[in-house]
Amino acid sequence: MRIAMISTPYLAVPPRDYGGTELVVYELCEGLVERGHSVTLFATGDSRTSGDLRSFYRQPRWPPHLMVELNHVSWALEQVASGDFDLIHAHSGAALAVARLLPAVPLVYTIHHDRDDVLSDYYQVFPEVQFIAISVDQKRREAPLPSCEVIYHGLDPAHYPVSEASGDYVCFVGRLAKEKGPHTAIDVAARAGVPIHVAGGVHAPDREFAHTELQWRLGQPHVRYLGSIGMTAKAALLRDARALIAPVEWNEPFGLIVIEASLSGCPVVAFRRGSLPEIIEHGVTGFVVDTADEMSEAIRPGGVLAGFDRRRCRAHAVRRFSSARMVDEHERLYRRVTAQAKSGGARRSINAA
Repeated sequence: MRIAMISTPYLAVPPRDYGGTELVVYELCEGLVERGHSVTLFATGDSRTSGDLRSFYRQPRWPPHLMVELNHVSWALEQVASGDFDLIHAHSGAALAVARLLPAVPLVYTIHHDRDDVLSDYYQVFPEVQFIAISVDQKRREAPLPSCEVIYHGLDPAHYPVSEASGDYVCFVGRLAKEKGPHTAIDVAARAGVPIHVAGGVHAPDREFAHTELQWRLGQPHVRYLGSIGMTAKAALLRDARALIAPVEWNEPFGLIVIEASLSGCPVVAFRRGSLPEIIEHGVTGFVVDTADEMSEAIRPGGVLAGFDRRRCRAHAVRRFSSARMVDEHERLYRRVTAQAKSGGARRSINAA
């Protein structure tokens, strides 16, 4: 199958540190190429792939901007129009509108974000597109779409070593934004009497929060702040942590760091928000709690983490969240979509009201 994979223009594939979408795109491309598909990745010029890399922007363009995205996507689809592709898989929303100019090539689009009413209205005028949701919870919260299938993210387990024992610390990994809950994570660890390692960076919209709520917390004696970290450091951090804690304050559409922890044998203790109860197997890969007090109780020395079976956690995560499983499900979807296109179905559009 000849696949045009359109990533974002904002981060490299795979990302150097932050960047969940781009990490998933990398794993998907590598798996598809390994299975004999011809994959052309449209991404930034500093990206890596076993397929064919094509780039409009040589370097990532951060922060995100609609005009940058539109420029990247329209150039990519111009390349698709002059080539020979069976299918387009886009991870950039602007592709839906521009792809109207290529009605003969079926389009698959993965929704990587939480519910956004503007985008939900936008998606409604593309009934011809095959949407992918990344969790059942995300799909349930999204506006109804004619064709939407849930495919969980997957990662290569080989990148995540596992250890029978752990260190004495818990960890938080993610954007240092209020909705991710780093302030709560630090407070919970203090209440439980355990050290916490915090990894992540501050994005522009979160600077005021970081200044008022995090700066003083990161200086507390039980906190070790690591800044933004790459894959090697992250894998070691998760391998040795007693637990990853995720006190999220929003409806997390997936939570890639959760499956990274599970693949490392590291239990996840998370709030019952968004997809997290769906991707955490309570008692097997972690514990889902409802309050900060319950989270603190879960991570205290001698609590439920004592005797946690890290090998069992890893095995369960490999079954549910390996890149091989993710590629399997995408292959099946691609075949169905391309078969529909060849039979003359699916490709249609409607006018906005």
